[in-house]
Amino acid sequence: MTTQKKTVIITGASQGMGAALVQAYRDRNYNVVATSRSIKPGNEIDVATVAGDISNPATAEQVVREGLERFGRIDTLVNNAGVFLAKPFIEMTQEDYDHNLGVNVAGFFNITRLAAAEMFKQGSGHIVSITTSLVDQPIAGMPSALASLTKGGLNAVTKSLAIEFAQNGIRVNAVSPGIIKTPMHPEESHEFLSKLHPVGRMGNISDITDAVLYLENANFVTGEILHVDGGQAAGRW
Repeated sequence: MTTQKKTVIITGASQGMGAALVQAYRDRNYNVVATSRSIKPGNEIDVATVAGDISNPATAEQVVREGLERFGRIDTLVNNAGVFLAKPFIEMTQEDYDHNLGVNVAGFFNITRLAAAEMFKQGSGHIVSITTSLVDQPIAGMPSALASLTKGGLNAVTKSLAIEFAQNGIRVNAVSPGIIKTPMHPEESHEFLSKLHPVGRMGNISDITDAVLYLENANFVTGEILHVDGGQAAGRW
């Protein structure tokens, strides 16, 4: 066990933005605890993997325990795990609601509460969550009620916790993306999705990792919802 290097927990870490965030933090000499339902075991000395559903409190407990046992500290938490359902509101089911609330809200609650408790002991830490600019700027033809309900809650709690934790040396921020090129968006959809941004293109995964790393190093920034969305949140276009 080492206490020299900082340690970051990253949820939803098996692919897309999560996997890129794992590598970005490793490149900056962090130990990483990476978790998702489908993550594979690894043998890297600076990465611990925990497979599990973050909506399950037992998974969150295991993740934090693994970070402390392997690396001795928790410095940063990136709440990247999330689900999005583009479905008309009146067609949504109880199962849709339970799944979205479980991952997006309960997942945040489970891991953030435990990680923050360790940060309190150190007197320092950073929590950053990935939300969506659809919370601030809904788009006609893209139903996003559950995203607004759940990710909108994350925007609100980001500001609340930033004030609550400010005197304890813990910063709390969020990154609010537009539509990012990840495996969930097939190539044939890119032309249409690009038009949903004022700048005329989708975001790249690197746009999000750059934003998270900016917040990581911005010691005077807390309670910030950083829009990385090609202008979506600026207004109608």
